[in-house]
Amino acid sequence: MKADPFVQLRLLELQRLDSMLDRLAHRRRTLPELAEIARLDALVDALRDGIVRAETEVSDLAREQARFDKEIEQVRTRKSRDESRLASGAITAAKQLQDLEHEVASLARRQSDLEDAELEVMERAETAQATLQELTGQRETHLSARAAAEQAAAAATVEIDAEVETTAAARSALAATMPADLLALYEKIRAAQGGVGVGEIARGRCGGCRLDLMNNEKAEYRAAPPDEVLRHDECGRILVRTAESGL
Repeated sequence: MKADPFVQLRLLELQRLDSMLDRLAHRRRTLPELAEIARLDALVDALRDGIVRAETEVSDLAREQARFDKEIEQVRTRKSRDESRLASGAITAAKQLQDLEHEVASLARRQSDLEDAELEVMERAETAQATLQELTGQRETHLSARAAAEQAAAAATVEIDAEVETTAAARSALAATMPADLLALYEKIRAAQGGVGVGEIARGRCGGCRLDLMNNEKAEYRAAPPDEVLRHDECGRILVRTAESGL
């Protein structure tokens, strides 16, 4: 294939722009803010089960405390009623008085037992609520940090996209000046060789694969006509001769 030496030099510029676009795409995919968002999401996910358990325990203990409140109120009401009957003097039979006094004493013990049990539930509820507050506090901290990272990622993405747009426009304008057959060959090689389709011969080395050229290769390239499109036998990429080629 033949191409004007100046056109071949422009191919190096096209490669530079394509490499820049590849780097920008990689930078966009690997923003540190994205990794931070993923890390924070993992932390929030790790808290989820603990928060659900803590919420369930707080709810269960609240119901248990409400049940104790109801039972204590019932016992207190019955005890108050019996004490009023004792104090009224309406009951004069010794057996009835003894039974009523026994019931009041029994109700007093029952109330005390219920109040002790309720106090234990209240202490457990306080601990459960503290645990829930700690876990939800951690979650809010992570979510706040995630929002900040997301905002930073969005700003970085806007900046990168603007650079991509400028670079892509320059690339399109340059590609439009290239011969169709040379451009097609470059694109084919670039797709097969990890994004690098052409390299400068610099100080006797292939700018594509970075291998030093053999002496026979140098002699062959040196003898080739200036408009000959060279290919490196080792990597298959297009080679462009410059003043720094060392041939």
